[in-house]
Amino acid sequence: MIDIGEQAAQWLDAFGAALASSEPAHVLALFQPDAHWRDVLALSWRLVTVSGPPAIANLLCEALPVAKPGHIRLAPGRTPPRLVTRAGTEVVEAIFTIQTTFGAGSGVVRLVPGATGLLAWTIVTTLDTLPNPEAMKPIDYARDFGGANWLDKRSAAQAYIDHDPAVIVVGCGQAGLAIAARLGQLGVDTLIVDREPRIGDVWRNRYHSLTLHNERHVNHLPYMPFPDTWPVFIPKDKLAHWFEAYAESMELNVWTGTELIGGSYDDDAGHWHVTLRRADGSHCRMRPKHVVFATGVSSIPAIPKLPGLEAFGGTAMHSGAYTNGTAWKGRRALVLGTGNSGHDVAQDLHASGAHVTMIQRSPTYIVSLKEAQSVYAIYNEGIPIADCDLLATAMPYPVLVKAYQISTAASRIADQSLLEGLAARGFQLDFGEDDTGFQMKYLRRGGGYYFNIGCSDLIAQGEIGLVQYGDIEAFESDGVRLRDGRRVAADLLVLATGYKAQQDVVRATLGDIVADRVGPVWGFDEAGELRNMWQPTAQEGLWFTAGSLAQCRIYSKYLAMQIKARIAG
Repeated sequence: MIDIGEQAAQWLDAFGAALASSEPAHVLALFQPDAHWRDVLALSWRLVTVSGPPAIANLLCEALPVAKPGHIRLAPGRTPPRLVTRAGTEVVEAIFTIQTTFGAGSGVVRLVPGATGLLAWTIVTTLDTLPNPEAMKPIDYARDFGGANWLDKRSAAQAYIDHDPAVIVVGCGQAGLAIAARLGQLGVDTLIVDREPRIGDVWRNRYHSLTLHNERHVNHLPYMPFPDTWPVFIPKDKLAHWFEAYAESMELNVWTGTELIGGSYDDDAGHWHVTLRRADGSHCRMRPKHVVFATGVSSIPAIPKLPGLEAFGGTAMHSGAYTNGTAWKGRRALVLGTGNSGHDVAQDLHASGAHVTMIQRSPTYIVSLKEAQSVYAIYNEGIPIADCDLLATAMPYPVLVKAYQISTAASRIADQSLLEGLAARGFQLDFGEDDTGFQMKYLRRGGGYYFNIGCSDLIAQGEIGLVQYGDIEAFESDGVRLRDGRRVAADLLVLATGYKAQQDVVRATLGDIVADRVGPVWGFDEAGELRNMWQPTAQEGLWFTAGSLAQCRIYSKYLAMQIKARIAG
């Protein structure tokens, strides 16, 4: 009997021969009819997903003459071929290596039985290194009596007195740190600017009780994993301190208290003219070749127009400004919004002794924190994190949808009693536009869900009140008036209403022309890739990175290689 490893090796041999023939038909003979191919730079120098024989053939016709793929074999030293279930389908999953004109890469194929043997259901091909990688070489800081030491050289590098950085990264959260670290290891001079006074303030300044909602082992930054002794769910201040340590250890150049306030691209010179405003009010002008926005899925608070809000006599604030509920003990609070932030703020206020009522604007997906971890199941399989990241990358959009539908259905059963209790209180539930749960809500719109860590129970028990936004007539000086004549009194209104999109950040800093040229950022395009993320935009020299710590770790590698290749010509 042929074992799984031999079966996978035989398929890869046939696949390599088919690619070498440069005949798409030979390649397609190895795929089942509903197959999907995701390429991450290796063949097409793009992030692209294609599904079905015609689309795969078009990709191959375009890519094969340029990429010239070869040296395809099982990846030595990596997780061997396994029989696993992905998105409800049992597959032989194998990691392989591939070499193209763009560099060395790796891939994952998932094979299923077919009429002629094993056929590919999904495949991903990714680029790992450029043809002539230029990783940072350790500098020999030998004693130089009377000369500059390590600290002198670091200070000079960060001052940018006599030179401009090749790349300016806007934002010093996980996205900015990850791309700067990747670029640094490729020898690309990179400056991070952040308007907050300290590295990590993007987390440090959020509400007092915040911790991450997914587990530590999913969230490592590039090159420096969290210690195994750390909490499973990392507190926000601990993460903020780690960001400072990370920037120092990775020798990242960071200007805090600095804001990008304007810029224009010089097509003839091939670089930007940007203006930075420092904490002391002075302006600095620089000419980077590339600008990377790493300000998160969004960074400008979204404040909806609320009827009569100007008449409200209490305190109104966005959830981004909320810290803790100590000052509101015994007082009345309204929280507008039922996503993660809204629920966490409401629970924190309740724990502080406030009388809290939540206002629900739209149906919300609720899942218990334990059940939410199921979407990260690959990271619990006991294999190296680099292999986990590759397997996660190897989920093309249609398969991702199916996988999330399965996990959402299972979570719905596990959380049935909680959901029934919420529904009985009038809480409006949904499970995603196609029953794909929170992860697709996050990827499509950046919110609309809550991981229950207790607030849903408080709502179901009546400890926290609930009002539907559609039932509100207007806000008044001491609260809100409902359409049926009832009034809900309030001293505090917290607007947990989310943030505007990255396109709005571009509009505010680089102007309407650039923002309109780039278009929407985040959410899926027609091919199932996130729009304008980690790949070239319609504006030369302008890039975007955002997402969870895991997304930033994974995709910063591919973004950094694209920028490095352009700088290297």
